[in-house]
Amino acid sequence: MKQMIWPTRSDASRFKSLPSPNIKPIKESQSLASHSSTIHSRSTKLSSSSNAGDFSTLPFDILTKIAASFTLTNIQAASLVCRSWRDALRPLREAMMFLRWGKRFKHGGGGVRPNLEKALDSFLKGAARGSTLAMVDAGLVYWEMGQKEKAISLYRKAAELRDPAGQCNLGISYLKAKPPKQKEAIKWLSEASIAGHVRAQYQLARCLHQGGGVDHNLQEAAKWYLKAATGGCVRAMYNVALCYSVGEGLSQSRQQARKWMKRAADGGHSKAQFEHGLGLFSEGEMMKAVVYLELATRSGETAAAHVKNVVLQKISTATHDRVLFLADN
Repeated sequence: MKQMIWPTRSDASRFKSLPSPNIKPIKESQSLASHSSTIHSRSTKLSSSSNAGDFSTLPFDILTKIAASFTLTNIQAASLVCRSWRDALRPLREAMMFLRWGKRFKHGGGGVRPNLEKALDSFLKGAARGSTLAMVDAGLVYWEMGQKEKAISLYRKAAELRDPAGQCNLGISYLKAKPPKQKEAIKWLSEASIAGHVRAQYQLARCLHQGGGVDHNLQEAAKWYLKAATGGCVRAMYNVALCYSVGEGLSQSRQQARKWMKRAADGGHSKAQFEHGLGLFSEGEMMKAVVYLELATRSGETAAAHVKNVVLQKISTATHDRVLFLADN
């Protein structure tokens, strides 16, 4: 049996892809104690560097503030990171249970009868455990009950924990105050808008568009209208269409105006349905015009009914029946 021969040593490293440790060889003149001290120093730096990225050492109060606006799914995922996080997030997991029951009591369903008082009690228990979602829902119930100061207090607490819905509701509450607190409203609506809250973006755009205690800024208003419209806000879609139509805050564009007017109309905006219907009528698209005019009429746009009746005189009975079918569907 042949004797196994080990690979021969080489001056160059055989593992080119791995970084070589930057440790100098001990010179004969260098003492062993000195070299040991150098290695210990480097080891300490590596250890402290490793601890800097160890999120399990986060204080419980900091972690719960970070996770205050988390949904149940995110809280469950964060709880799996480590035992420390699981223990810290226990109150928020409990808050999610109270939040779920609060929604059941508020809206009913699943064998539960609507009960606003029980809903509020559940939301408050969730809020006490640190959930901004529960704070906002409790605030909404208080607002419905006419206890606006209590609602605003909860909105403010959620807003300070950087919850976009809390920031938006707080901003709107300040707008509805007597007298309105415009600057405070703009502050919180701006924060919520930057976080991507669509309703806040629309409200911020309205404030900038109308002025009233804040600087009148059409370009900024149009920017936030467009963001809100892109996010699905139907009223913002209508305003974007108007901005494009007259060139207010946005470069005038008939094509863009028509696109956003149709989107608003399809989203159920009655004025957009009327104006889009008029546009189609002027272009000779009688059947499509009547569909939108009929929808606008059903939504209470009385002027649309007059135009619709004019168009109906120009189309056949069969076409009229087809239009009503399309409007119903």
